[in-house]
Amino acid sequence: MKFNLTYTIQILNNTPQVIRNLLSDLPDELVHSNEGGDSWSPYDIVGHLVHGERTDWFPRTEIILSNKENKKFIPYDRFAQFEESKGKSLEDLLNEFSELRIENIHKLKNMDIDEEKLNMEGIHPEFGNVTLRELLSTWAAHDLTHIAQISRVLAKQYKEEIGPWIKYFDKLKA
Repeated sequence: MKFNLTYTIQILNNTPQVIRNLLSDLPDELVHSNEGGDSWSPYDIVGHLVHGERTDWFPRTEIILSNKENKKFIPYDRFAQFEESKGKSLEDLLNEFSELRIENIHKLKNMDIDEEKLNMEGIHPEFGNVTLRELLSTWAAHDLTHIAQISRVLAKQYKEEIGPWIKYFDKLKA
């Protein structure tokens, strides 16, 4: 698919409500469940999304579109949510995510992003030069993969109880 800013913003706009719909009113047992080992729970994932709203996607967009000579991104701590989320309820995190996302989308829409701006570059600490188009595409894909991850984690909590139907659920077999 060729990049489309309108589609991307629609996905970014929908994500907080999709996640809220998946997780609202679920018991802590489900919200804090994971896939074993060091895997993330839905609670951890929402915390990660909050941290990304604050320190990753939009700040990097601003760096790319800035007039600064140095367009190096600050390294992103993909595990910061474990400290930052302490003492917060899922509802707190969902509200924070929604508020930050609304604010970031509002700022994004006011940037008058055109083809020229989409081709502007920043410097990722691991990948080197990346374009705004690539960053915004990744932001949307990141949202969608975490929505899928939340769904998968929740589904796996039923793995032992679905009996013979397990043969139809490849994602639950692992």
